[in-house]
Amino acid sequence: MKLSKKVLQFLAQMPSKSISPNMLATNLGLADDANDYKQLLKTIAQLEESKAIEVTAGGNITLPQPESALLEGTFSANPRGFGFVRIGENEPDVFVKRGKTKFAMNEDVVAVKIISPANSLKGNEAEGQVVAIKSRAVTSIVGEFYEFDADEKQHNGALLGYVVNKNKKIPFKTNISQKGLHPEAGDIVRVAITHYPDRDFPEVLQGLVVEIIGKTTDTGIDVLEVLESMGIPSPFPEDVMAEANAVPEEIDDKDIVGRVDYRQEITFTIDGADAKDLDDAVHIKALDNGNIELGVHIADVSYYVTEGSALDREALNRGTSTYVTDRVVPMLPERLSNGICSLNPRVNRLTQSCVMVINPDGQVVDYRIDQSVIKTIERMTYSDVNQMLAGQGTTLEKFAKIADSVALMAQLHERLLAMRARRGAIDFETQESKIIVDKLGKPLDIQVRKRGTAEMMIESFMLIANETVARDFATRQLPFIYRVHEHPKADKLTRFIDFASVFGIPLKGTPEKMQSKDLQAFMLKIKGQAGEMVLATMLLRSMQQARYDEDNLGHFGLAAPYYTHFTSPIRRYPDLLVHRLIRAESHPTSETLEHFEAIIPEIAQHTSARERRAIDAERAVEAMKKAEYMESYVGTDYEVTISSVTRFGFFVSLPNTIEGLVHLSTLGDDFYNFNERDLTLKGERTGKVFRMGQPIKVKLIKADKITGDIDFEHVASELDQVEAVEKRNRGTQDKKPFYKHGGKPTRKK
Repeated sequence: MKLSKKVLQFLAQMPSKSISPNMLATNLGLADDANDYKQLLKTIAQLEESKAIEVTAGGNITLPQPESALLEGTFSANPRGFGFVRIGENEPDVFVKRGKTKFAMNEDVVAVKIISPANSLKGNEAEGQVVAIKSRAVTSIVGEFYEFDADEKQHNGALLGYVVNKNKKIPFKTNISQKGLHPEAGDIVRVAITHYPDRDFPEVLQGLVVEIIGKTTDTGIDVLEVLESMGIPSPFPEDVMAEANAVPEEIDDKDIVGRVDYRQEITFTIDGADAKDLDDAVHIKALDNGNIELGVHIADVSYYVTEGSALDREALNRGTSTYVTDRVVPMLPERLSNGICSLNPRVNRLTQSCVMVINPDGQVVDYRIDQSVIKTIERMTYSDVNQMLAGQGTTLEKFAKIADSVALMAQLHERLLAMRARRGAIDFETQESKIIVDKLGKPLDIQVRKRGTAEMMIESFMLIANETVARDFATRQLPFIYRVHEHPKADKLTRFIDFASVFGIPLKGTPEKMQSKDLQAFMLKIKGQAGEMVLATMLLRSMQQARYDEDNLGHFGLAAPYYTHFTSPIRRYPDLLVHRLIRAESHPTSETLEHFEAIIPEIAQHTSARERRAIDAERAVEAMKKAEYMESYVGTDYEVTISSVTRFGFFVSLPNTIEGLVHLSTLGDDFYNFNERDLTLKGERTGKVFRMGQPIKVKLIKADKITGDIDFEHVASELDQVEAVEKRNRGTQDKKPFYKHGGKPTRKK
């Protein structure tokens, strides 16, 4: 009997289990003879290549699992080796331990076998094992090229060197083969991957250089490297630019035919001073019965970007514009976004308008949604409008034509704010940073971004327009894409309730039935208290991530039964799709409904993923620039606040939003125990305590632009807190401080 047949027959006796080659050799009587064992290994390799057997990440052998016993999903990798498989938006993720991933990389589509089902009573999630990689998400990487030193060259022979990329979800170095381009040390290159991690090389990729993007000394190359490493493209393809260049620069009379004409209204834009793509404008007027008419006019991008065109395909691929410190990677070419689709003053522009009648309670009592044309009379900045609201005479005189409108808008904003508060919308007052850079991209200052009434007022108007459009489609039961924010998961809320109780602040409701109003009441209760920012941050982390979906699941944070994104089609593809739906489903046919029912689910999932990618890139660039800014302050002492506590140390925040780590290994004065319930570190001998929200003194000891890491060490001061120490055996008092958790873990981001 052939050896391959013997192997398969033996495995058939234990179809759901795996066995090591050594044990297989023993069972087949091949362990004592080296030649027999070598032949067995060769047979195993042939069977794996023909997919007759599978080899697990641990090197064991098993029969392929039947497709019915497997689930397919997208793998989300953690740099520490484990990961999660996303089965579907409405299904819980499957946890995969280190060693069970089959070397899957981030965003790979994988087949996973459940080896331990979820247990809701114990709070355990399902655990699985990746048994096959269906498709690779990452086919190329971008990073800096390093040459091998003399010893490495001798060991690696035919390889040129290696590339390190800045995407932390791909924590591998990539060896570079002789094939392809031959870069120099310090070049930023694009590498086509030819070999992925496996049992023999579990932490290494291999590829060939296909493009030299620039040098590390080039201006702005650091940000470009981050964007490229995350697959965010900068230049537009030629066919996309050709279509963009073919779009006319001015509105033709025939384009206006059939549109509602709002050019007689006092309409204007309000944006940041540096904004160039002005995609929303507003008009307002008081009605005789005490109601207020609000018009929200949005650039009709879908009129120019038609479904299936090169522009549309590229916009869908990008999914969103990405905003980083010193640049924007736009979803659409600037010829459109800054040109005919920008609602520039005193020129005709095609729009889609949501005009609402809002009563004194902030409720929309009537509305209409139309294809329209407008002509704005001013291009206002937030600064100008805030000055008008503050009563600054010079600015009021300069913009006298819109002074009454601005005053009425402030009044309507208060109505809408009160309405959202009554229904339970949760207000998270998070701090955002503004990084000031010079012409070379070097950070000069880190500031807290401030929001005035004008910024919040426009946000109120966009929110109510988004809700109104979503309600219209939900009421008519037409295919649609919603922006959803689901109820927080019970296990996360349970942990938060427990954490809040440590601060002595009870939270109404049960985790399963917690309402937005309950959390809103909690936020009001902690306002102004010492632990406000800590508790608000912890609550925010307990929330689910907002996403796009074809089903109307409501928006928990806004306490809104209907919500979508309608107001930014220049920079978000879902908004562009909503505009397309408004036009196509104004007089729907069965073919139209079937078409959108088929494509919306995939678009929702894709654009949600693209949004997460953009956020990751924005955070990576922000971390890099903050670390670069802090490099010149190494050795400086700061009074800071502890923002979070973990088993391996604690993170601290400066007033300007910069955050860094105080690693447990630097606390050499005692042995510190981590209390998971109240998130504290407490010294066994000294009783010194570190907890969230606590002010302490630290010294900056490291800032690394390449990794984005900022490290501090604790400095003893009068700010330190000490609590009573439990009596222990004498032997405990002699315990030397040490770090028992091994090497430095992955940092929180």
